[in-house]
Amino acid sequence: MQQKEEELLRRAQAGEESALAALIARMMPAIRKGAAGAVAPGLDFEDAVQEGLIGLFKAVRGYDPDKKVPFASYAAACIANAQQDARRRATRKKHAPLNDSVPLPEDSAAPGPEELAIASERHAAVLHRIETDLSPLERDALLASLEGSTVAQTARTLGCSPKAVENALSRARRKLRSTA
Repeated sequence: MQQKEEELLRRAQAGEESALAALIARMMPAIRKGAAGAVAPGLDFEDAVQEGLIGLFKAVRGYDPDKKVPFASYAAACIANAQQDARRRATRKKHAPLNDSVPLPEDSAAPGPEELAIASERHAAVLHRIETDLSPLERDALLASLEGSTVAQTARTLGCSPKAVENALSRARRKLRSTA
């Protein structure tokens, strides 16, 4: 088993991707186990796994067979060191404000500049259509309706019948929908 591992290591050091993938597959249980123990505020499980993979890559590049240490032991130490270094970096006091903060809910995120510009353009286009496409009675009836006035109140204010206000509102809605 150790000879096969040494052969994989030599091929991985030579740049063979399939050999590196085989080493990663062999070491992944140790990487995942170490990642579970390294999780901390500011370092989630997947990030700790990535740090372990970086430690494995360093082990592949830095392994010296003349030191008479099995590669698996050397790689496990490199993986553990990389994950613990990442944990120390993540839990430093300078990161405490980020680690202790509460994330904002995503649905309450403020619109970005693009969304604001698009909304402003749409608003201006609707106002322009109200000014140009609607008759004065339709425009006044629509604006009164948008302000919360009832049909009867609008009819008294404009000096016309409630039926005329209802018809004007109906025409205004139809015109605004058809040009949308």
